[in-house]
Amino acid sequence: MTISNPRGGYSFVRGGRPYSAGVAAAEGFTIEHVRLPQWVPWRAGFDLIDARLREAGRPRASLCAIALRSPKPFSFTGFKEFNNGYVDVLKSWDLMVDGINPVARTNVAPELGPPAEPMLYSFGYTTPGAGRVKFIVSGAGELPEGSLSPEDVVRRGDTSRDAIAEKARFVLGLMEGRMASLGVGWDRANVTNLYTVHDVNAMLSGEILPRLGIAGRHGVTWHYTRPPIETIEFEMDVMGA
Repeated sequence: MTISNPRGGYSFVRGGRPYSAGVAAAEGFTIEHVRLPQWVPWRAGFDLIDARLREAGRPRASLCAIALRSPKPFSFTGFKEFNNGYVDVLKSWDLMVDGINPVARTNVAPELGPPAEPMLYSFGYTTPGAGRVKFIVSGAGELPEGSLSPEDVVRRGDTSRDAIAEKARFVLGLMEGRMASLGVGWDRANVTNLYTVHDVNAMLSGEILPRLGIAGRHGVTWHYTRPPIETIEFEMDVMGA
């Protein structure tokens, strides 16, 4: 079930406190997705976003998606602490909708060349128009919706090939559930990102591409990164233009 955000020009699926599960542009709007050529510290990144929105003549409420890059995976406690500061910034921008966070997010940790602090990687905002990006699904790893408990991690501590395949199947299911809530499916997706340091080659033909269906024609992008929390091994997000 989606929640309307008329101030922002999009709808969203309720997620946890730090982020929504995904967003879709409202009728008459599209989503501009901006990927930075050089990362900036995430707090300074909000100043950059603010300037871009003013230049585009869009309100702060049009901000609908954030992607971050962190130095290393957080502990579960550290992730909660980081999210507290992050959510405070969203609140200072008056972005909450009836107290619910509408902004989608992906936050992963590059294995090679990690930043010294959490950085802004990309962001999305709505603008009047058609075409281009119409929905963004937040990143998710092998943890059930709504849980931030280490005990709930699928096959926790197991990085065997069989375990990683099971984790991948679980995450694919999360992506499909979130897309269904947004009223879209793989036929509307053309950007599929994988975030893991484990070898995905063996899984592409057997586990991943068959699930993507027609979206598989666009391929997948494998980011050699770790998910944002320790013990989580496989993450995905999806976008549709």
